[in-house]
Formats: sequence, structure tokens, C-alpha cells
Amino acid sequence: MSPRATARPGGRSARVQQSVHQAVRDLEAEQGREALTVPLIAARAGVTPSTIYRRWGDLRELLSDVAVERLHPDAPPADHGSLRADLEAWTEQFAEEMSSQVGRVYIRDALLGDPEQGNAARCSDYAAEQLKAIGVRAAGRGEAVPEVETLLDVVVAPLMYRILFRPSDLSSAYTDRLVRAALDRP
Repeated sequence: MSPRATARPGGRSARVQQSVHQAVRDLEAEQGREALTVPLIAARAGVTPSTIYRRWGDLRELLSDVAVERLHPDAPPADHGSLRADLEAWTEQFAEEMSSQVGRVYIRDALLGDPEQGNAARCSDYAAEQLKAIGVRAAGRGEAVPEVETLLDVVVAPLMYRILFRPSDLSSAYTDRLVRAALDRP
């Protein structure tokens, strides 16, 4: 998110962000992505176009901000009783969600509207937080847990590459191989 788009919790800034984000989601659902314009979004959100330009810069940056919000996980990762089972389930779900048509649009929006890559870092942080939660839970059960960076490098990075550039094989067998590679490392 660009520095302009940083909102404090509560207050007018948060209300503006919420209403503009909701306007983007509603208009996209009603009229399609191609119809989105800053004036149209501003009118729906009850703000002036200059508010959007001042806060987000342009439509692409606004769409990037909305995408990052939508990519944030809704809940902590499910507990399946072991590190391997938790990672396999999380990785399969991550692959399914991110490789969907909507998921790919959000990934591209998050990256394209953010020349400074702050949104990319936020999205990476979301995955890291989920993996850390899985690891903390596994460590509490006495299991050996790889570093979060290892999981990002061995599981998430190749998965994101496949999602964006080679989406033909995103099966559970593929995601399980990634988890196995991460857990069976020396």
C-alpha cells in the first residue's frame, strides 16, 4: 500500500477507505471490471474523485489496495493434528484460492498497482503469518518445525510461480510434494 493509502484504525480515514473499497467491490460485481473509473467509484463511495486521487494516486493503486485487503486470510489455518497435515491442507487451500480466476486477478492487481512493492511484501507477510501459526502450533505438540523463510522458499515461492506462469499442475499431489520437500530437508 502506498504511504498515501495508510489508514489509522477508526476515524474518517478508515471510513473513507472502507466506503471506497466497498464501492469498488460493488461496482465490479454489478458492472464489471472494465467499467471502473475513479469518478464512478467516488460517486458510489460518497467522496470526491480528488479524495481518491490524493489517497491512492490512481485507479491502479486503488485496485492494488483493494486486492491486498481481499488477499488477507479470513481465519487462522485449520488444525489437522500434525505439522505435515496442517501444511498439506494449508498449501492445497492456498493453491486453490490463489490459482482461481479471482485469486490471479487480485495477485496481479496487488503487484501492478504498487511500484514500490509494499503490497507484495504485505501479501508475503500474510503467508508468513499463516505458516508461523502452523509452526507455533506444531512446536507446541513437540514437532520439529522448519524456519518460516524455508517454507516460503520451498513451498510458497514455487507455488506462486506455478500460479502465475505455469498453472497446469496445481494438484494436491503437487502441493504435497512441495510440503514433503520442505519437511524432509536435511
